[in-house]
Amino acid sequence: MQFRALGTQGLKVSALSLGCMSMSGTYGPAEDEQSIRVIHKAIALGVTMVDTSDAYGKGHNEELVGKALKGRRQKVVVATKFGNVEGGANGRPDYVHQACEASLKRLGVDVIDLYYQHRVDPSVPIEDTVGAMGELVTQGKVRALGLSEAAPATVRRAADTHPIAALQSEFSIMYQDIAAASLPVCREKGIAYVAYAPLGRSLLGGRINTSADLPSNDRRLQHPRFQGDNLTQNLSRAAKLKEFAADKGVTLAQLVLAWLLAQGKDIIALPGTKHIEYLEDNLGALEVQLTGGELAQMNALFPSGTAAGARYPEKQLASLQL
Repeated sequence: MQFRALGTQGLKVSALSLGCMSMSGTYGPAEDEQSIRVIHKAIALGVTMVDTSDAYGKGHNEELVGKALKGRRQKVVVATKFGNVEGGANGRPDYVHQACEASLKRLGVDVIDLYYQHRVDPSVPIEDTVGAMGELVTQGKVRALGLSEAAPATVRRAADTHPIAALQSEFSIMYQDIAAASLPVCREKGIAYVAYAPLGRSLLGGRINTSADLPSNDRRLQHPRFQGDNLTQNLSRAAKLKEFAADKGVTLAQLVLAWLLAQGKDIIALPGTKHIEYLEDNLGALEVQLTGGELAQMNALFPSGTAAGARYPEKQLASLQL
């Protein structure tokens, strides 16, 4: 396993960690026992950060992670989030404390290692929200702070209020623009970039060929990238990368995760899965070495800005990068 620093507060985590959102009904039905086995397997294979949120399954995901970590807590950096609430975002200082107490209880832990604001609340100055989060650090309930889907200027203001360990936003060879805008500020402030959806929500995993491959209740069907001609175009570009991967003797998922990890030692990949075989496949990316020439070839096969369809439906996009 490779390890990377999570900010400058002393935390180190596996370069490839585990996102748990899909385990709570977002991508098809929840299967708790299977998901717990995946978390246990990930820990056994050296994964040291497990990522959840109070919004995933309306608390179900934190409870699931809490069950999975019984007897294994000391082996894992627990990351969770608050503030992504029905109808928008909530970053009020009083709510920060309330949400943390609820997450601690659901997770069954005494301290949260990395606590993110899941979505920025435009009605509350980021200094007020992060100030309240910093109080949680002082109280010993949280070890380090993070932001998710925050704009570069917001990240800078937050970091000037309290040290920020991580920014979590989407980043893959498919969607590079957010990271390109955010990484300069992150690197200036010593903030790690935790890349969620590094497989393009499975479009870069080599396992989706048509929208029919997704369950009828799968939230991804609402996303523009999975609709009509957008899906056709994205799968066409992914197919070219898959050919490249086959020539190199690796899977598509391993190739694109290796590409991501090669973008900087301050980047942590956060693929999510509820299948052990996909977990093991993803971890194989750690053994893939890419030359400068190979990275350039991949960039030519899927140039930045050529993904078809926005990252989220229009209404959700409005709540991102504030």
